[in-house]
Amino acid sequence: MGKIRKTAGEWTFDLINCGIMLAIAAATIYPFLHVAAISLNEARDSAAGGIGILPRKLSFDSYVTVFKYNNIFSAFLISASRTIIGALLAVFFTAMTAYSMTKKDLIGYRIIYRFFVVSMFISAGIIPVFLLYQRLRLYNTFWVYVIPGLFNVYYMILMRTFILQLPRELEESALMDGANEIVVFCRIILPLSGPILATIGLFVAVGQWNSWQDTLFFTTSPNLETLQYVLMKVLRQAEAAAITRQARMSLSRLQRTISITPESVKMAITVVSTFPILCVYPFIQKYFVKGMMIGAVKG
Repeated sequence: MGKIRKTAGEWTFDLINCGIMLAIAAATIYPFLHVAAISLNEARDSAAGGIGILPRKLSFDSYVTVFKYNNIFSAFLISASRTIIGALLAVFFTAMTAYSMTKKDLIGYRIIYRFFVVSMFISAGIIPVFLLYQRLRLYNTFWVYVIPGLFNVYYMILMRTFILQLPRELEESALMDGANEIVVFCRIILPLSGPILATIGLFVAVGQWNSWQDTLFFTTSPNLETLQYVLMKVLRQAEAAAITRQARMSLSRLQRTISITPESVKMAITVVSTFPILCVYPFIQKYFVKGMMIGAVKG
């Protein structure tokens, strides 16, 4: 069979689509390259402006400032641990709850489901939460990062919607063969729910990685500081140091002697905090897109 030739209108349509997609890609990528360029550029030169996507004067002073902080590597381990453990446990418990919410013959189903939905819109506030964590002996422990995030109503609804779209015949066949609900959940539901599990896992992992307020409110030990919290402290110290230097020096002398600025440190912190997520996302992107499309079709 001969190849089907495109008409002039189809070629025009494809060119316009490609142009729009390239413009969107450029607009998306440019901010990341710009931030990286400023973080790798000499601070004095960056203050003059005009930095694009490449540094004019290469300098690693901002990264040295970030990584020389005493607690930075232990904080990275804490953040990595809470992200991995928290995401895995949250995905499992959310999926388990979602599976139970597909059983409309469950005793108290309507009351339980409405209770979950109402909890999305009502919050007790930070003080009751703080007192609750103290009573549960989560305060100032590593598990204060993990246990409160084991369940999320929105993720449960996404997972429940996905499970409801799976063929009921598979579950019924397994039950007829003597399998119980746990076997059905572990051997049928979970293996078939890869896209939505990857989607929820990504959401939870990003939230865990970026979280720092729980470190501020619910911990006091330096050994429990997370990477985001440490980076926030580094930025505050850089800002305070810049203010102190500016108070002691004239502006011209300050510009000649300064090696870092709060802006350059901020850009370095942005790169350090987002780089791990950027490395992980491409590997689960296809599952993420599929899970969002399927899990949000029905409510």
